Amino acid sequence: MNNEKKIIIYQVFTRLFGNNSSHCVHNGSIRDNGCGKMADFTTKALGEIKKLGVTHIWYTGIIEHATQTDYRRYNIRPDHPAIVKGKAGSPYAIKDYYDVDPDIAKDVPGRMKEFENLVQRTHRSDMKVIIDFVPNHVARQYYSDAQPDGTTQLGANDDPNYAFSPYNNFYYIPQSELHGQFDMTGTASEPYREFPAKATGNNRFDAYPCINDWYETVKLNYGVDYQNGGTGHFDPVPDTWNKMLQILLFWAGKHVDGFRCDMAEMVPVEFWEWVIPQVKAAYPDIVFIAEVYNPAEYRNYLFRGKFDYLYDKVGLYDTLRNIVCHNAPATDITRAWQSLGGIEKSMLNFLENHDEQRIASDFFAGNPRKAIPALIVAACMNTNPMMIYFGQEFGEPGMDSEGFSGRDGRTTIFDYWSVDTVRRWRNGGKFDGKLLTDDEKRLYDIYQRILTLCNREKAIAEGLFFDLMYANIDGWRFNERKQYCFLRKHEDELLLVVVNFDHMPVDIAINIPTHAFDYLQMPQMDAYRAIDLLTGKEENICLLPSKATDVALDAYGGKILKIKLK
Repeated sequence: MNNEKKIIIYQVFTRLFGNNSSHCVHNGSIRDNGCGKMADFTTKALGEIKKLGVTHIWYTGIIEHATQTDYRRYNIRPDHPAIVKGKAGSPYAIKDYYDVDPDIAKDVPGRMKEFENLVQRTHRSDMKVIIDFVPNHVARQYYSDAQPDGTTQLGANDDPNYAFSPYNNFYYIPQSELHGQFDMTGTASEPYREFPAKATGNNRFDAYPCINDWYETVKLNYGVDYQNGGTGHFDPVPDTWNKMLQILLFWAGKHVDGFRCDMAEMVPVEFWEWVIPQVKAAYPDIVFIAEVYNPAEYRNYLFRGKFDYLYDKVGLYDTLRNIVCHNAPATDITRAWQSLGGIEKSMLNFLENHDEQRIASDFFAGNPRKAIPALIVAACMNTNPMMIYFGQEFGEPGMDSEGFSGRDGRTTIFDYWSVDTVRRWRNGGKFDGKLLTDDEKRLYDIYQRILTLCNREKAIAEGLFFDLMYANIDGWRFNERKQYCFLRKHEDELLLVVVNFDHMPVDIAINIPTHAFDYLQMPQMDAYRAIDLLTGKEENICLLPSKATDVALDAYGGKILKIKLK
């Protein structure tokens, strides 16, 4: 892990990024709507992504997953359409842990080589590669045709007469056929059949999953007997553990730099405690990021499970979203980081990802500029990683009705589609900005300015943090519901960061308490020359505990005021 840089992750849905189709049809096939390829991440494309301040690219949807597209001519087994979500299928219904998804390859037989080349191009562009590791569940018709010699298929040695056995890879509903509470036929001539039924990926241990379940997946068995009190059977080491270790080492051997581990908290922490040190023993710099939603488990997965970073979804993300939507006061930001109790440097901040609604959607802010204050806070308040989702930097609204996903304010992960703002930004690989609107260009410039600061300014990448809100409650000219402010400091450089979530411009007065001067070892002075790093404009501000600091802010705006203390 590179501790010298603040990690800035660019999550990109691989099959959507390079799709140039401007006339996609609802629920269209790959022939109807096209599909982006790994090759679309050219050296030019990667250079443009790098300009945003990006250090890591998370290529989402790399590993082969179930799909309704027929690849039998390449000796890939077809999937029954009834258990595939959307025409393209979910990238989290893994069909072969050892293979690359054929959709994203120009040359399907050479798809692994194309991936290896993508990793090399990304590294040459001075960025690192993150891919998904999906440990909790697999596609219902999982079958690996690419696994290395000496490895065995998942479930090959299972005894399906047992609902649970520590020696099985799956959970079963013995003597029961799957009777899904959804259309079990789809576009096929015969319904999907599964006997005995396997437990569904979202911990449904019966034969009757419904449309709201993860019905396209089956749960993997890590030695936990969920139907008998959740007792663990970890000695001897369950077979699934060994299989997953082999898979992680396989992809680490392809020179990926990190894994975003899907629904990590649905897999016992004992597994992570066992597997991560082994992977890091062979690949010391590899990074593990956990998707977790239960704050009660944070420390468990960090300290015992050995994860490097955890999603900060139910804390900072939910808080910032509520503030942007005027459903919560800005003081909740303080509560969010304080609730972490010292682990905030291990949390991954974001405002968008593939699971969440787009900022510019009708379901969130409607206007992407409303989230600029939230972006400044999320990116600049600590040394921990920041992530953006492709298209976020242009205000992609995600309001298409693509197919399976419907019109839900998210960019589809299930359908063949083209993302309008990204397609126009790419402009056929020219990246010349000619097809972007002026508003989109301005938004991109703001994102670029903020995200590149994260590593250009040591006070952000490495510095101390001091929250000023406690000294500004019921302030004379400060609305703690709409404004938030904090300090960052590294050596003799101080940043005063102030944001305004209000729709009106404001002139505020910020109290800086004596404790801040003591903690950060700041000299007091009536007039300091400050540069707003977001505009380059200069202004004079005072830094005294006895006198408020005046700052003017635009609507939905912010300032990052840099002061040289010596």
